[in-house]
Amino acid sequence: MGKTRTRPWDPAEHLETEEDMAAYLNVALEENDLGLIMATLGDIARARRMAVVAQEAGLGREGLYKSLSAEGNPEFSTVLKVVRALGLRLQATASAEGTSD
Repeated sequence: MGKTRTRPWDPAEHLETEEDMAAYLNVALEENDLGLIMATLGDIARARRMAVVAQEAGLGREGLYKSLSAEGNPEFSTVLKVVRALGLRLQATASAEGTSD
């Protein structure tokens, strides 16, 4: 029997609709992990073609790749530009856990 060839799973290949992208980002936002959120935005931007997203956000492509990595730490204004360029919207809801004093 021959060897099975595999390749790494790339979420960007499976993000086909805006609804897919919004659901994927919402799951990341629920985790409250900045690295995960940035990597998720990066996956979505790659699905939409990073160069196009960078141009629409008014940012450089290379800098955007770096910002939207798990190690990236972009300014919030950059995140907002990217989210807008992706055709998405951030929305706040009340936490089911409430607040702590």
